[in-house]
Amino acid sequence: MEDVVAAADLRARRPEAIERLVRENTAPLFHAALGLGFRESDAEELVQDVFVAFLEAAPRFEGHSTPRTFLFGILYNKSSNLRRRRLKEVSEDEVDARYDGRFNAWGIWSPKPPEQAALDSELKTHLEECAGGLSEDQRLAFYLREVEGESTDSLCNILGVSGTNLRVILFRARNKLRDCLEARWGGPR
Repeated sequence: MEDVVAAADLRARRPEAIERLVRENTAPLFHAALGLGFRESDAEELVQDVFVAFLEAAPRFEGHSTPRTFLFGILYNKSSNLRRRRLKEVSEDEVDARYDGRFNAWGIWSPKPPEQAALDSELKTHLEECAGGLSEDQRLAFYLREVEGESTDSLCNILGVSGTNLRVILFRARNKLRDCLEARWGGPR
């Protein structure tokens, strides 16, 4: 009954329902966007676009899925669109990338010890390059399952696939990541 009321409140765009939706889902959406390989600024833009799209679609939200599943579906579509747009743009200057990387999500300078920064940078590079070898579906499924802990039903709704297909996607993503990381670090120990 509560889900029906919540869906009705969202369809009616009641401020308290929208505020709760934003408060509960901003961080998971932001982390998912980062997990998809976007820079913090792009992740923030994606999250904003997701909420704008949800507000536009709110009158049609019938509550067949949870609001979070609906939002992650929008994120998946918006991230595909942003990735296509970014491929057309000129890549950012290396100096700007290093400068931007020194600030956290709230714009606060985050200095690190040189040894930790080097290790973090190397690990991040390996993970990004290995994740770059995954398809977009594999990256999103892996991130949402392993980092966000999303359920199978939720992932199937977001990706628009069957449970069997989801298991295949996750299996392939895990194997590709494992093989890539083993190759970079000299195989299993």
